[in-house]
Parts: sequence; C-alpha cells; structure tokens
Amino acid sequence: MKRNSLQFLLRNAALLVLASVSVAYSATPPPPPPPPPPPPAPHDPGVRGGVPGAGGTFAVIDNTDPESDALYQAYFTSAQKRFQEIDSVSGTIEAGFGLGPAFNGNSCAMCHAHPSVGGSSPLINPQVANNFAHLDGAANPVDLSKILSLNGPVRVVRFVSNPDGSADGGVHDLFTIAGRTDASGSTLAQPNFAAALAAKNAIFRIPTPVFGLGLVEFTPDAALQANLASTATKRAALGIGGSFNTNGNDGTITRFGWKAQNKSLLLFSGEAYNVEMGVTNELFPNERFPSGTPANVIANSTFNATPEDTTLLAPASSGSPASDYSSDIVNFAAFARLSAPPKPTTASPSELNGQQVFTTVGCALCHSPSLTSGGALYPALSNVTYHPFSDFALHHMGSGLADRITQGQAGSDQFRSAPLWGLGQRIFFLHDGRTPDLMQAILGHSSSGSEANQVIKAFQALPPPQQQDLLNFLRSL
Repeated sequence: MKRNSLQFLLRNAALLVLASVSVAYSATPPPPPPPPPPPPAPHDPGVRGGVPGAGGTFAVIDNTDPESDALYQAYFTSAQKRFQEIDSVSGTIEAGFGLGPAFNGNSCAMCHAHPSVGGSSPLINPQVANNFAHLDGAANPVDLSKILSLNGPVRVVRFVSNPDGSADGGVHDLFTIAGRTDASGSTLAQPNFAAALAAKNAIFRIPTPVFGLGLVEFTPDAALQANLASTATKRAALGIGGSFNTNGNDGTITRFGWKAQNKSLLLFSGEAYNVEMGVTNELFPNERFPSGTPANVIANSTFNATPEDTTLLAPASSGSPASDYSSDIVNFAAFARLSAPPKPTTASPSELNGQQVFTTVGCALCHSPSLTSGGALYPALSNVTYHPFSDFALHHMGSGLADRITQGQAGSDQFRSAPLWGLGQRIFFLHDGRTPDLMQAILGHSSSGSEANQVIKAFQALPPPQQQDLLNFLRSL
C-alpha cells in the first residue's frame, strides 16, 4: 500500500510539473513574422528589345494622289541609300567620293546606326571594330584608347582652347588619310590628342538620332516660343530657365545638334559631311585642315577639285529623279526630314504611372511631351502633333555636364533639352556618351549651377517603386 501510494504521489507530481510547463509554453507568444523584403533598388531596365521603333519613312502617303505617294516613297528610299554610302578619297576604293583629308568616319550610317539607320551609336564601335586608324593602308599612329573603345560609343573630339588660350570649340578629327592606298603622298598628321587630354582640353560628343526631324524643322518659331512661355511660372518655381539658340544671320531659332547650333537639316547635313567625313559640298566648299598646317602638307593631301559633293547633271538612275539629281547633302536632309518619329510602347501599369511621375516631378518642364508642326511642303508633315519630349531650348546643366564650348548663344554649360523619343532603344547617354545606365544619366543632371537640381531632388525623394516606374516609362519611349 505504501509503495503504491508513493508511486501515485510521484506520478501526480510529475503530471503537475508537465502541466505547468505546458501552460507556461502555451502562454509564450509566437515570434513575429519576418519583415517583408525591401523593394528592389530602382534600376535601368536596359535597352528595349524587339523590332526597331524607328527607321521607316513618315506616313507621307495620304491615299489621295497615288502618283505623288509613290514619288515620296521612292525619294525616301533613294535618300536612305545615299545616307548609307561609304566614301573613299576619290571613289576608287568605295563608290562614295571625297573622304578626308581628316575624318571621323566614312559613312553617315556608320555613326547613325542604332537601332536602325538614322539612330545613334551602335553597341560595337565601328571606329575601332573596322580599324579606321589603318583602314585601306592608313597610317594613324596616335593611341586613341582614352577616347574610343570597342564597346563604347562613336565619338568625336572638340578642343576647348587653341594653343594661345583663345577659344577653339571645333572638331578635331581622329583620323587622316595619310598612308591610304588612295591618298599616295599625304603626310597629314593626327592632332596631339595626348596633350589635349592631359591638359583637359578635349571634350567628346556622340551622334544624335535623326528620326522624325522633319516635324521639328517644320515647327514654327512661334510654336516653340509659345510652348516655352506656357511653362514659365512652373519653371521659375523650380529654378529652371530656358532660352533659344538663334541664327546669326536672320535671328530665327536654331534647333539641331547638342547645343541647337544648326538652323536646318540641310545645314546640319552639310556641316557634318564636311566636318565628320571631310567631304566638301555646296554649303561648305573648302577643304578643312587644322590651323597652321604647312602649305606643302595641304598640297600633298588634296586630291579632288572642290566642292566634291554637288548637284549632279548626269546622274545614274535610282528610280527617284529628285534624289538622282540632288547632292548627297540634299539627300541626307531628305532622309532625316522624311524619317518617321520613334514609336513608344507605353502600355504597362508601371509605364503609365511613370508617365504621370515624369510630369509630377518636373521632367516635362524641359522635355515637353507634345509640340505641333506648322504648314509644310509635305502635306503629311503639316499641322501634326508629335511627341519629341523636348522644348528645343537651351538650359544650364551645371558644372557636372559643362563642356566649356560655346556655339552661337549656347554657353559653356548650356545644352538643348535632348529629345527623349526613341530613348527606349538608345545605348549611350548624355552628350559625350559617358554612361549606358539611364539612372546615372538622370542623376548626372544634378550638379552646381544646374537648372535640373530641384527636379532631380524630387526624383530622389520618390519611393523606389515610383522611381522604377519612371525608368520603365522612359525605356518605353
């Protein structure tokens, strides 16, 4: 009996201990769930894939005059081919004629290449990939690795100052024709890029796309002025100015180029043909040699009568008489004028929200979403509302982007609001192509003296998902 009673007591005591432990355990609250992961950091979604969103002809076809429609289409097609023509010195190696004496490339389409003919820099730089320094026997010994890279943008170099300290600002071509098999006897040397880089006297520019520029050319000055005036109060509240570059001859607004330095597509084409490829033409009829080039070097590097590009009196037939009789630069301008603007793909909820954010933070105050062309020679380009995301005005971009070059009324740190249409398929950003990252390009707008500082501050204050929405929207353009 006693033994059984003792066992009974011990068993009950154990049960009481287990029960108390159980009660204590059940009274302990469960651990809190882990916090949700932070939203991913905003990032550039990258170059939009799929078919090119630009590169075709504008819808000049209006279905009221089939014969006229066919002429427009043939003109564009032929002009596009001329834009892709490759030049050699005297037309003996390549069909094109007039390359050099100094040059950055041998075809318009070499630089204006991505995502299709008429765009900007391709992913692989043809200046390096095609070995322009030694193409066709050329002897260009200067090391350009601090300027060009295989996976970097097509670039041109401008010098800020002359040796005497006076303003330069002009393009100094990367290559010369010296040593080429079609330039026997030329001794023209490359510029001293090493000294210019060491003295921080060299700045870079990359090609601007030409898509949709007919609409820009046919937009009246009054429309640009009214658009800028419509945002004056909101711009002033954010410390944003804005003014137009103008033509020194007639005072009208200039709108093409990084600093809006060129008045028309014809002038834009003529200057580029002469400066970037060395081809003299009816707008720029003189060969271009560096200042101080000895007379004997000029003589041994000049191979053609000038101008090298002219109206053709007995052309070959391409199917477009307008193109056949016209000079190269007239064809280049026609190609740009009749090129369709880029097509956006904005559709997702994120992109649509980003479109609203774009306006809310103030981006649209410089990158105007809409403008309207005026009366134009081509009916389909007349009175068209288009979406360039630019006001085509000059703005101070601060010390971080200043290139210390003056062009017309555009000063050291002033640039035209870069049109953002087509940005979704662009690879390199800012005037010198310094970054392929859209986020870095946006943040690069902020520096001492920049009109964009308050806008960038507002962007940085956004929650990460809204920043991402804005980036997604820009990549949809």
